[in-house]
Amino acid sequence: MTGRVLVVGDIHGCLDELDLLLRDLAATTGDTLVFLGDYVDRGPDVRGVVQRLVELEADASVRTVFLRGNHEDMLLGYLDRGGHYGEAFLANGGDVTVRSYGVTGLPSPDRFERALPESHLAFLISTTLLHVEPEYVMVHAGLRPDRPLDRQSTHDLIWIRDEFIARPHSFGKTVIFGHTPMREVLEDLPYKVGIDTGCVYGGMLTALELPDLTVHAVRRGAARVERRPLVA
Repeated sequence: MTGRVLVVGDIHGCLDELDLLLRDLAATTGDTLVFLGDYVDRGPDVRGVVQRLVELEADASVRTVFLRGNHEDMLLGYLDRGGHYGEAFLANGGDVTVRSYGVTGLPSPDRFERALPESHLAFLISTTLLHVEPEYVMVHAGLRPDRPLDRQSTHDLIWIRDEFIARPHSFGKTVIFGHTPMREVLEDLPYKVGIDTGCVYGGMLTALELPDLTVHAVRRGAARVERRPLVA
């Protein structure tokens, strides 16, 4: 790593906390910002979050990586754009997302897609499933421990929970993941670090700074970022 790698957990429409966290991280040339997915659904300003990420992607001064979460995948499935479980999208917070884009009344895929700016749809389609650094793997949900990295399924990468969280693995890298909300960061070194700390549920929006393993966290509705070492 030539600079810092800054890994951001599940956002779910929490724009105020995202903006505060980004100002604290102060990513600069040589740094990499990695977002673990679940930008949409449930939170107060989904459209604002996606717009902020589109702007970050367009800023060539900082390298950005945007992973796909299960909620982006359901959204794309709803639009018949290559995702899965689109029939579950509205019932899992997608109703909040379509309202964030001004769709009122009875939603439909056609109405929602017409309301999405082209740049937002292109951004969601462009999200990727896995990011690898020399000592780390970043993924939305986790990895199946008994399969090599190159044989992981899309479903596991964005949906797996207990089968990954409860077991050690032999990938030779620490896996940084989101998806499963927890009250605090899950530290299970050298195997895994979980940084979905449930901001949209009243918890925190969390980022992990590498290589020095500093946790940056914004509590829902707070006006400051808390910092601490991952390992006391």
